[in-house]
Amino acid sequence: MGRIKVEILPKFEILDRQGKAVITALARVDVTAFKSVRQGKTFYLETEGPVTEADLEVAREVATSVLSNPNIEDVVSVEALEDER
Repeated sequence: MGRIKVEILPKFEILDRQGKAVITALARVDVTAFKSVRQGKTFYLETEGPVTEADLEVAREVATSVLSNPNIEDVVSVEALEDER
């Protein structure tokens, strides 16, 4: 079995309300090491066998057409994961 990880973030020009709430909460507990926070989504897609280049290409297509809203989100990575078992 193979796994593909897809990461999606809001476009930088889109207000990230969750990220803004987190950075505000961090400041309230005196954590000031970070300038900003971006809240995103991560998906894990499993394949029947090892991940192939064809699987990655399908994952990229699905990431842009189904998993994300291209008007407000960017797909930042689509990668095969090492088998952790």
